[in-house]
Amino acid sequence: MMVALLAITAAFSAWGNHPWLSRVYDYRPAPGQFVNTMPVARVGEPLDSVLARCQNAICGHVDTTTTTFHGQTYTRIDTVWSQGMITLGGYGGYVVMGFDHPVVNSHSWDFDILGNAFYSDRMVSGGSCEPGIVMVGVDKDGDGVPSLGDKWYELAGSDYNHPMTQHDYSITYYRPDETKPRIPSATDPNLIDTTYIRWTSNDMNPDSTSGYMSRNKFHMQPYWPLWLQGEETLTFTGAKLRCNAVDIGGDDGNAYFVQYNLPWGYADNLPNNPYHLPGVEGYNPGFKIDWAVDVRGSHVNLTHIDFVMVYNAVNQYCGWIGETSTEVAGAVDFHPDAEMPATMTGDVNGDGEVNISDINALIDVIVTGQDAPAADVNGDGEVSISDINAVIDIILE
Repeated sequence: MMVALLAITAAFSAWGNHPWLSRVYDYRPAPGQFVNTMPVARVGEPLDSVLARCQNAICGHVDTTTTTFHGQTYTRIDTVWSQGMITLGGYGGYVVMGFDHPVVNSHSWDFDILGNAFYSDRMVSGGSCEPGIVMVGVDKDGDGVPSLGDKWYELAGSDYNHPMTQHDYSITYYRPDETKPRIPSATDPNLIDTTYIRWTSNDMNPDSTSGYMSRNKFHMQPYWPLWLQGEETLTFTGAKLRCNAVDIGGDDGNAYFVQYNLPWGYADNLPNNPYHLPGVEGYNPGFKIDWAVDVRGSHVNLTHIDFVMVYNAVNQYCGWIGETSTEVAGAVDFHPDAEMPATMTGDVNGDGEVNISDINALIDVIVTGQDAPAADVNGDGEVSISDINAVIDIILE
């Protein structure tokens, strides 16, 4: 009887931290063929209601079950993944989300972001792969929400230093006139308006500084976010990855686009890991907080992150398939109950010790101006030679 009671008690104990996403803080898609349908949106509705639909689609929820055994009531709390999806539209569209706890840096695979990437039956390394860049945020001001006082870092994926990656890319979309005459494609009957939404950019390729997002016959709703009725332009900035689509031609002579996956480090770039376990061959292994870099591209030692942002990092149109649009279908923390590591004053390089290597790390920070959260050793709000003296004092103690 005691063994049975212990088993039931264990089964009906609280989970701990929630492993799935729990909140969507912001959502701003670029125009796209799935915008206003994933999630559904209405003209002029408040952003809060759109965020609620996003949250319902990609965040988990908690199911509570109670049972009585020998007069004792036990409560079981199960976390369940909400299997929905949202689109980020064309280049730059983004979502900001978070868990109900900080994601601790395990110095291994820390979390995964789910998408809808898949391989073509004609290609081993390509199909529908729509890479989005992942940013991570630290709640510096402690207010619990992403704000101007917080720090953001890019998780540098495989193409961070690729010669075709443009780190200062900017694009502006112009609201379309939904009543203007349509200009269909002369070669593709699936495209009913090839001048639907105009865009301009600062692309390093002079042939790609302007263009149009076409409208296709498969998605007839407006592609401009319906809740942004007062905005005539939408501008997004960030890094732009190389185009990854190739038209290999279909058996019927029509276009057959294959979007090849990049090696690693991007959302919606590799098929989802079916068991949400790191390192399963052939699937997205997840993301490492250790990939974080600051705006100069310098590695940053982070003990944890509080927020996650994904934005579409490719500006590419694939004929009747439409724009390359990163989709997000949730995220999972691989170790939700990991304990926050104790911070050690003076441990600038984050190796768990305070020694001469931290002095060298501080010198690098001062010389390069890179962002290093632990570099302000004496807590005066500045990183300077006085912090070097503070580290020396700690070593000599």
